[in-house]
Amino acid sequence: MRTSLLVFRLPPGTPNRELGKFVKKLYGQETSSWSGKYSYRRPGLLDGVAHRKLLRGVLIVQERDAERVLKFLRDWKAQVEVRSVRPNEEDVRILERIPSAQGGGR
Repeated sequence: MRTSLLVFRLPPGTPNRELGKFVKKLYGQETSSWSGKYSYRRPGLLDGVAHRKLLRGVLIVQERDAERVLKFLRDWKAQVEVRSVRPNEEDVRILERIPSAQGGGR
């Protein structure tokens, strides 16, 4: 399996409101209303992409999905570094999972 390591951050000085929007669109969000009576998930881009989050702003994705994630990051003017990496056994197990059928933010 060929994988890419994506290291990213939004430009310094990005307003907190924009950071929040970015995180919701990338990772999705658990939401509830009426004091928890109704809960649902707003999907993000990564809900439709097999990935492993190592740290804040550090992801491992399969190379076939990297361009879609990179396009999203570039649209947000994120500073991005990309490297090809050899995944360990745990990475492979995680990345072989089928992403949600919702397709997450496509």
